[in-house]
Amino acid sequence: MEGAFQRRRWSPDSPDRVYLPHRAKSLSGIAARSFFLGVALALGVTGTLGILLLTDSPLWRLPFFLATLSTFHFLEFWTTAAYNTRAAEVSSFLLTSNWPGYAIAHTFATLECLVTHLARPGGGRTSSPLFRATIPQLIVPLLPALGLALVVLGQAVRTAAMIQAGPSFNHHVQSHRESGHVLVTTGVYASLRHPSYFGFFWWALGTQLVMGNVISFVGYAAVLWRFFSRRIQREEEFLVRFFGQEYEDYRRRVGTMIPFVK
Repeated sequence: MEGAFQRRRWSPDSPDRVYLPHRAKSLSGIAARSFFLGVALALGVTGTLGILLLTDSPLWRLPFFLATLSTFHFLEFWTTAAYNTRAAEVSSFLLTSNWPGYAIAHTFATLECLVTHLARPGGGRTSSPLFRATIPQLIVPLLPALGLALVVLGQAVRTAAMIQAGPSFNHHVQSHRESGHVLVTTGVYASLRHPSYFGFFWWALGTQLVMGNVISFVGYAAVLWRFFSRRIQREEEFLVRFFGQEYEDYRRRVGTMIPFVK
């Protein structure tokens, strides 16, 4: 009986194969990623609070970055699973999205924060020497708060966009209109034409303000602007094809709120 079950489970025609290890919707893969993201979040929150409350070190920014990243990647999958269930798969965590550039960017940001704050004599909680050299001193203490506000705003807008779009949202640009794919123009989409891109753009820049990274801030801004300007242009070609004049009218009246991206 057990042998018969195993043969049926692994049959090429079995609908369960997609949920097996190393498959697109692998349940074990989803469980493992969720577990480790939870561990990363716990370590990030504990480390941030511990350093802030017990020391004068500026390196609380590093566990904060870990907590922010783990929250973002968990919400990418969870929101997809909850509101666009059929599209949810292992890749919905976006952990290897735009690999290896994505990992390189975050690694560089971590190293920049570590080096600049360790190299600064005297310790304390102010931002890096490069920030202090290029930005008026009255503004410097406000940058982490501004960055945190952008992180919260960006994450909230992106998650809201995914929830409101539901099955019409996809992590990949769609070249064919699927059944049930509708043009969403209400809620957050009434004010932002591409709210998920707006959210990620400002979320990412906010993390670098919190960390006090000048080089990474400029690098993130340049790379993300280039990526989203091209992606929006390509995506809107398909959206005009899908929805015609309805999308043209929507595009004219609603902006992106990403600098220099119309």
